[in-house]
Amino acid sequence: MNLHQLRFVREAVRQNFNLTEAAKALFTSQPGVSKAIIELEEELGIDIFTRHGKRIRGLTEPGRMVLNSVELIMKEIDSLKRIGKEYASQDSGSLIIATTHTQARYALPRVVQAFMQKYPKVKLSLLQGNPRQIADMVHKDQADIAIATEAIAAVEGLVSLPCYQWEHVLVTAPDHPLLKLRDLTLEDIAHYPLITYDSAFAGRNKIDHAFQLRGLKPEILLEAIDADVIKTYVELGMGVGIIAGMAFDAERDRNLRSVGVGHLFGLNVSRVAVKQGAYLRSYIYSFIELLTPGMNRKLIEQAIHGKKDTYDI
Repeated sequence: MNLHQLRFVREAVRQNFNLTEAAKALFTSQPGVSKAIIELEEELGIDIFTRHGKRIRGLTEPGRMVLNSVELIMKEIDSLKRIGKEYASQDSGSLIIATTHTQARYALPRVVQAFMQKYPKVKLSLLQGNPRQIADMVHKDQADIAIATEAIAAVEGLVSLPCYQWEHVLVTAPDHPLLKLRDLTLEDIAHYPLITYDSAFAGRNKIDHAFQLRGLKPEILLEAIDADVIKTYVELGMGVGIIAGMAFDAERDRNLRSVGVGHLFGLNVSRVAVKQGAYLRSYIYSFIELLTPGMNRKLIEQAIHGKKDTYDI
């Protein structure tokens, strides 16, 4: 038994049981992958994969157990490699962050700037997607950390910690009638067409839930993943917008006005997530500390090793 065989098994599953694609991903030949898997099956005395002719179609019952063990072994191997790299060079390497557009555009620039000043030798990359996509990136080791508001707190295999709270704001034209109301209500907002986030982003589920609880069905005129897009259409007079408070800047958005509506839609918590049991290089801890007020390496390590309830905001 060797590591190549284990890598081939894992990659075959990741490539939906296509050995040709698995071979391409591992820069080897398809016959070599097939032979190595057969030799491993012979050594273990079981069939790992179900087959139709020469093609593999899926995992057998013992094959699923083998895959679980393979994933654990390969995760430990990856950790060993990262340990070696860290001790070889403490202040250089790469950091890949998977995040949503709202976080990348509005929440992270200050943190990224401070991090790059502190670690100029680290290559930092931002990958964007919806919360499910960025969680999957961390799961598949395509990213080191994920940052989002929705979904990642409940993803199995990830450990997430709260970063900061924020509320939604209503954005309108400067002369909009809603600005004259002292106590803004959901009923008031529902009288106008709404422009807000796509259902997967930036607390949209809380917006929908608040209206549903009051039996209201507002007209959602337009959905977008980008607050700048939402603000553009509000400026055109097409409706009123609901965006993350961090996305409104009074100086930059001079043609608009904002009203805090956290009392209507509740507070949201952005979270940072890493793979459970992952080995993090020192500068990754530093990035999380810059992102999260009150966070430190000890609390992060406690969360990664199963004590995630020891920190909250």
